[in-house]
Formats: sequence, C-alpha cells, structure tokens
Amino acid sequence: MTRVSVTCPCRISSRNKRVKADRRTLLASLVAAAAAGTALKAQPAAKPRPAKNVVLVHGLFADGSSWSEVIPRLQARGLNVTSVQNPLTTLDDAVAACRKVLDRQDGPTVLAGHSFSGMIVTEAGVHPSVSALVYVAARAPDAGEDYGALATRYPAPPASAGIVYDGDEGRLSEEAFLSDFAGDLPKARAKALFAVQQPFLKPLLTGRTSQAAWRSKPSFYAVSTEDRTINPDLQRFMAARMKASTIELRSSHVSLLSHPGEIAALIERASGRTA
Repeated sequence: MTRVSVTCPCRISSRNKRVKADRRTLLASLVAAAAAGTALKAQPAAKPRPAKNVVLVHGLFADGSSWSEVIPRLQARGLNVTSVQNPLTTLDDAVAACRKVLDRQDGPTVLAGHSFSGMIVTEAGVHPSVSALVYVAARAPDAGEDYGALATRYPAPPASAGIVYDGDEGRLSEEAFLSDFAGDLPKARAKALFAVQQPFLKPLLTGRTSQAAWRSKPSFYAVSTEDRTINPDLQRFMAARMKASTIELRSSHVSLLSHPGEIAALIERASGRTA
C-alpha cells in the first residue's frame, strides 16, 4: 500500500511567512550594514590648509586667560596666537569682537573656542581667513538652531543648577565652579580662576547662529568625558554631526587647563602642521 504524505496548507503558509520574514530581516541587516559603512566612509580626514595663526575664544565663567596653559605651547611651535576677550554681552557683540581679531590676521588662521564660544566659532568661522575650526567641550549649533532645545534632549549637567543671577548678570556659584566646572584642577588653582570669573548677560544666551561654519570648514573636537557643564553625550553628538576629527579626554569642562598638551596638539593638527 502506497502512503501519501499530505502537508497541511496552513503549515506551508506559516513556513513561507517565516522564510519571507527571514529574508526581510537579512535584507534589513544588509541595508543597515551598508548604511553604516557609508557613514564611516563619509567621515572625511580633515586636511586644512597650513596656517600660522591661531585665534582662541573663551566661554562663560572665564576670560581670555583660560587659554594660558595652551598659548605658550602653541607659541613654542612657531604659531602666532591671539586670545579674544569675549565681552559676554550678546552673541552679536561676541562675534564682532572675534571678527575684529580675525581681520588682523595675516594668512590662514585656526579658530578655536571653548564651551559657549563654540557659538562664536560656528558663526565667525565663515571668515575667509579661517582655515579650520577647533571645538573644546564646546557648543556647536547648526544655523538657526535653538541650542537650548537641543541640549534638553540630554540629561541636564549639574553646573546648570549652579548659575546664580544678579539682575541680568549671571555667574557660577563657588561650589558649582569648583566641583562642576573645574573639578579636576587643584583646588587652589580652581579658586584663583573663580576669583577672575567674568559675569555674562542674560541676552547672550538667547542668540542663535545664522551660519554654521563647520559645514564648510575642516573641524576638530575635544570631548570632555567627565564634563559636568556640557553633557558629554551632547558633545559627542555635535562632533559626529559635523564629522569632526575627534579626541576624547578624561577631563572636566576645562580640558584646556587640565589637559593643555592634548588641546595644543589638536590645534596644531588643525593648523595643518602635523598628520
């Protein structure tokens, strides 16, 4: 007697669905892998034209002396360095002060900013003399972007709660300055910096950039992994978005003071003098 094997149509249908699902999963994986490969290839090696000048801009809660550990290192490497005194009044005023310094430079210039002054670098960086941009734990908004709204996508850093106001003037409390702003500096050094802290005006925080220089200029970014003033993951997001050549430092917000050698080396790379 011949036995005939009959497969239930419902089982065939179920098996076909699984095969189709597996094919879709495989296809999705291949597409994702291809996209990832494309994204990696899209990260260009920054090759700025050689520059002999460097212009540095400070952020909130500081003044031009916050670059004091980086400046002599750059000067020793033959670079002409100028540290801008950011007025901390409005974004327009700050950008104007930076542009005046850029106008005085003779030839290609690296523009570097720390913290809030990333806003200034992003706007003033379209200046024809600027050959490359360096962001040190800095804001890096897109043109017209609300940086405050962008920052709310990440957990608020502890320093935010330490800002105190006297009318329109804002500054960090001593406790927040020592623990959240300059937490990896010797206490005596941090207290000396606190003593020269420059207040900012509230209107400064409402400004938005109208241009994004990082879209057209080679960009470099130093992420502070222990930052309690700007969320490190926000820094990583901004660095990745601009396709910056990026380093990460185990540092507080003030890596330019606690890791000046690494910051100076990054700026020298941006000058096109090193590989």
